[in-house]
Amino acid sequence: MSSFVLKRSRNNISLHKFDLKIRLLTRLFSSFSEPHLHNSPIPTHNKSVSASDSAFLAKKNNCFSSYFHGNWKMPCGSNFARFLSSQAAVEASTSDGLTVEGIIANNWVIYDENESDWKSHAAAIAQSIHLIKKRLRWRKLIPRLEILSEQLNKADLWDDPARAGKISREHGSIMVKMKEVNAFEQELFEHIDMIKLAREENDAELESESLQALLTLRRNIKEKELEALLAGEHDSCSCFIEVQAGAGGTESMDWASMVMQMYVKWAEGRGFGVTVVDEMPGELAGIKRATIKVDGEYAFGYAKAEVGSHRLVRISPFDSNKRRHTSFASVAVIPILGDGFSHFQINESDLRIERFRAGGAGGQHVNTTESAVRITHIPTGITASCQNERSQHQNKASAMAVLQSRLDQLEMERQAQINAEHTQSLTDINFGSQIRSYVLHPYRMVKDHRTDYEVSDPDSVLQGDLDGFILSYLSASLDKNEDEDP
Repeated sequence: MSSFVLKRSRNNISLHKFDLKIRLLTRLFSSFSEPHLHNSPIPTHNKSVSASDSAFLAKKNNCFSSYFHGNWKMPCGSNFARFLSSQAAVEASTSDGLTVEGIIANNWVIYDENESDWKSHAAAIAQSIHLIKKRLRWRKLIPRLEILSEQLNKADLWDDPARAGKISREHGSIMVKMKEVNAFEQELFEHIDMIKLAREENDAELESESLQALLTLRRNIKEKELEALLAGEHDSCSCFIEVQAGAGGTESMDWASMVMQMYVKWAEGRGFGVTVVDEMPGELAGIKRATIKVDGEYAFGYAKAEVGSHRLVRISPFDSNKRRHTSFASVAVIPILGDGFSHFQINESDLRIERFRAGGAGGQHVNTTESAVRITHIPTGITASCQNERSQHQNKASAMAVLQSRLDQLEMERQAQINAEHTQSLTDINFGSQIRSYVLHPYRMVKDHRTDYEVSDPDSVLQGDLDGFILSYLSASLDKNEDEDP
């Protein structure tokens, strides 16, 4: 009997909440009788409306559609692209006209998440939406989507499958981004409207639920802020990280080994898969060079921030006089393009394959047979080698994967040099322009010279705590184009 009463009580609560939503919708429709519409022509299928009235109606439709998203029929294909463009062009708002920019202009104080203040949550969400739009270069996405939609509608598009695939992927990527941001805006305004209505109706339960929903949205959208930093074409790919010792003999080789271990720990800490592809040990200590494969979503997007020369200052453990030494190691990061991307075409006749005996500390078998493989692409002179697998066949496959990625990167750089917009972003890796300094003596500090971000605990950095440096660099890179963004 008690379960029956409880079930009936829950049904009554659900009906009450539905009734409140109906009242809110009624209020939205009643706003069509606002004074500024009295002298406007009534929109019909046979009559047109003014531009200002169209914008007003679009705003109301935005808010209305958010309450019936389950049954709301969205346009498809190119019609949907045009729909998204129109949605983005008309700023969404609450039922009383409050927009994201309006929330930001109100300068509502943003408290910690544990504070039950809906204005604080709304302000934090609005700031995040604004930041995401800036990072995505929102104003450029809208016309770009329209151009891609027109290209997709051309009858001869698939005469060139490679070009068609690239256009289709870019179109789909932009649509996903815009849909997500629009959904965040709609959800924000829905919860604000429900909180206001719940207060008018003295419904404490509905107000509490809407406040909790705002808090959940605030937390979720913070993750999207980070994803917006990784909006590059290849950012979602896995990658190879290559470390090479600079001039300085054993000292630099030991430093190169420390840098490689730093990236292994960083990658493992983020849950990425790590595989050592190639490693050439130094004569006394450390490594001359090494390559690891980092498998995981957005591995390249994060790791690309580490490209450049890394400088170490310390008291040398290899100097009997305990003098201070400066060492360098260079880092390169290469994306591993998936099947959806166009690859550099490799002809077998352009390859020179050499087999040699693996070096380093191996088992009974690895150092006694010529299982290691080095592949040279003769036209470019680019080489790749692998000696860590158990068989010659496996080493050859791994070396080919590295060679393919290096040639893919070479082709991307060539295309970037053709495009003047990207030329300035290309930098050479050299030992005269270090991106970061790791100082262990006479003081302790790690400083990134590109962003001035620094920490006073180099031990934690060398143990893989790199996220602060990476996120600081990615944010600064986007801020350079702040004047172009909304």
